[in-house]
Amino acid sequence: MAKGLSLFQKRRRRNRSALAKRAGGRPRLSIHRSGKHIYAQVIDDTEGKTVAAASTLEKAERGKNGANIDAAKDVGTRVAEAAKKAGVTRVVFDRGGFLFHGRVKALADAAREGGLEF
Repeated sequence: MAKGLSLFQKRRRRNRSALAKRAGGRPRLSIHRSGKHIYAQVIDDTEGKTVAAASTLEKAERGKNGANIDAAKDVGTRVAEAAKKAGVTRVVFDRGGFLFHGRVKALADAAREGGLEF
């Protein structure tokens, strides 16, 4: 077993601690992408609860391909709608250890267009 953290795990830890410093009590828009799907959720860290969530695994989206930019845009739009319905408009973007391009960027841009501010 490897003793140290992978580069991905180091980047995830570094990003999460930087977000905690500048969040200012705002909820966190956290994303995860895999080879087949992409997931997004708005998390209120003060209460430890998920406020809104969307992914390509939801029933309405199961038939579509979840591993492309179009699916990421759709998830971004749906998570923004769910967050606004829950009364959240300002968030901090937690990209985890993922680089900000491709599907991650598409999801973020769609969430901004959907009404979330970050």
